[in-house]
Amino acid sequence: MAITTIKSTYSLDIESVRILESLAEHWDASKSEVIRRALRIALMTADDTEGTVALDALTRLQNAVRDRGVDLTQWGRDVEAERAAAGRRLWRGSE
Repeated sequence: MAITTIKSTYSLDIESVRILESLAEHWDASKSEVIRRALRIALMTADDTEGTVALDALTRLQNAVRDRGVDLTQWGRDVEAERAAAGRRLWRGSE
């Protein structure tokens, strides 16, 4: 089955043309194919709201830790000690 295509004309700056040509060579594809792939990649990236939500959550967590004056070095030591103790309990339980 034939794929319908529409011929269009766009103006690009010199740097964009160089990138387009470089990608075409690297991907061994036509410039049109590079543009099609780039559009699909851009669409997938734009729809990535989950990544944005996760980043916002991380930022809120970092701000909360900073605002509360949490000693992260001590927190790390406490977590390691808890993990080690849990590991020892599991090891004893398997004997």
